[in-house]
Amino acid sequence: MFDFSLTEEQKALVDNVRKFVRDRITPIAGDCDRDSKFPDDVFKEAWELGITAPTIPEQWGGSGLSETDHVLLTEEIAYGCSGIQTSITANTLAATPILIAGSDEQKKKYLGQLTSEPIYASYAITEPGAGSDASAIQTTCTQEGDSWVINGQKCFITNASWASWYIVFATVDVGLRHRGIAAFIVDRDTPGVSLGKKEDKMGQRASDTATIILEDVRVPNSQLLAAPGEGFKLAMQTFDRTRPDIGASACGIMRRSLEECLAYANERKTFGVPIGQHQAIQTILADMAMKYEATRLLVLKGAWMIDQGSRNSVVASYSKAFGADSAMQVATDAVQIFGGNGYMRDYPVEKLMRDAKILQIYEGTSQIQRIVIARNLLASGL
Repeated sequence: MFDFSLTEEQKALVDNVRKFVRDRITPIAGDCDRDSKFPDDVFKEAWELGITAPTIPEQWGGSGLSETDHVLLTEEIAYGCSGIQTSITANTLAATPILIAGSDEQKKKYLGQLTSEPIYASYAITEPGAGSDASAIQTTCTQEGDSWVINGQKCFITNASWASWYIVFATVDVGLRHRGIAAFIVDRDTPGVSLGKKEDKMGQRASDTATIILEDVRVPNSQLLAAPGEGFKLAMQTFDRTRPDIGASACGIMRRSLEECLAYANERKTFGVPIGQHQAIQTILADMAMKYEATRLLVLKGAWMIDQGSRNSVVASYSKAFGADSAMQVATDAVQIFGGNGYMRDYPVEKLMRDAKILQIYEGTSQIQRIVIARNLLASGL
């Protein structure tokens, strides 16, 4: 019934991505973090490898990889730098609503753009006053004939500065909350679209994060992705598919943290022996390894359920919440094992700790995931 082995194709995928990460991402991760700069040349190489939006079907020019394939490659990229990984895999987040709800014309145009050239796209739902409570968005959309006029702001948007188009959620009436939300595809060059503040972040600094301002942005009805009342459902369906990817990013951070600690524990000596021989250190290492392995199993289950066409809301939240919390703990423990050295930028673990924190926040905080889990349990049981 169970088979945890990878196919030959998956082994080749992991090997290829791992080599790419080793050669092109790991060596520059520290500089990109320090300078808060995303390496566009690396993104273009990732696009050439077919890993910037790999779940797009071959029909629309994509690689047609499964979600299981996607979490495997996401972990590998996050191992090198989760900030660079976030910007590389953000196209999948933007493409997913179109894969779920887009018309054939929308898929041909916008998914085709992602597969025909190395461009960026962004998913824009978060606002200054609507983060965890996505149903409270204030960005409005008003229908005027065969067009819609959108006004509002979106904040903390990954790749906002680079994107050629955005998935934008807006409401016909803020009082309707989730029942009034619609979704649109908005081209970057549409009049009224502008960029606001670029964020100076604690972690994942290599990933571009900025504000999008929409002032009387007029889009044709053909850009409507989800009708009013259907947008919130589409946002949640998207997160069901992408939350295992956050767990996979957590796996990359944890595996890197553990490997750095194992090497350090064999080299660093106290009281005349390598610190890895002290039981206090051994118990920390063991806990780190258990958290990594448990998260990876949850991630793979969540991805497998997507590939089987099953509803995976609870498992997606398991993998996201447990993975994010575990990554934060593992990265914190890595700094502890390194001691004073771990607090210095000369060593990679302080960056891993800063990068891990955002996993507990974006795409639904760890607290929101627990609410999702509990509500599903109360409604349906285990």
